[in-house]
Amino acid sequence: MTDDPKASADVTIVVLAKDPRPGHVKTRLTPPCTPEQASRLAAAALADTLAVVGQTPARGRVLALRGRPGPWVPAGFEVVPQVQGSLNVRIAAALASVDGPVLLVGMDTPQLTTDLLTCDFSRADAYLGAAEDGGFWALGLADPDPAPVFGVPMSVSHTGAVLRQRLLASGLRVADLPPLRDVDTWDDAVAVAAQAPHTRFAHTMAGLNA
Repeated sequence: MTDDPKASADVTIVVLAKDPRPGHVKTRLTPPCTPEQASRLAAAALADTLAVVGQTPARGRVLALRGRPGPWVPAGFEVVPQVQGSLNVRIAAALASVDGPVLLVGMDTPQLTTDLLTCDFSRADAYLGAAEDGGFWALGLADPDPAPVFGVPMSVSHTGAVLRQRLLASGLRVADLPPLRDVDTWDDAVAVAAQAPHTRFAHTMAGLNA
């Protein structure tokens, strides 16, 4: 990270997301949630993420979407469909669709802040934000070559470690973003809502608990 907002102004930020339809997102929250409640939490997390990305200095903002866009997409985002295939293939394609430095994030960390999304590619070739479950919540590349992502096993406890080794093996200087907790399970949702109480996500959680 850097304290100079101009350092990241030439970066394109890509949000990898699913449209928040019941039964389509956050299925690991059901139970205890119903599919409709899980989709409300997903919609809130995505709204928080897009709002922070919209406030972050960037050359461009892209929503790489699996599903259909709706009125919930804020102004200033280019919406592109995700390709078919496994998660590593979809991530690689989203990276390859951008010219110049890119920072890719998911929709599972509503506790994001603009500071967390500020990268200085004069100091590193790649930025990696580790997730507490062993995955990653962010990947930044000065040169959006998707090659290191191909073949990385996704959604396992060593996903982030394998990706880091692939980046280093490519000769890249890798810098770390702070680790964050993804919202995958109900325990994750409770913890993240407590950590970021002023988010849409936390307010939605409070409504469910009520």
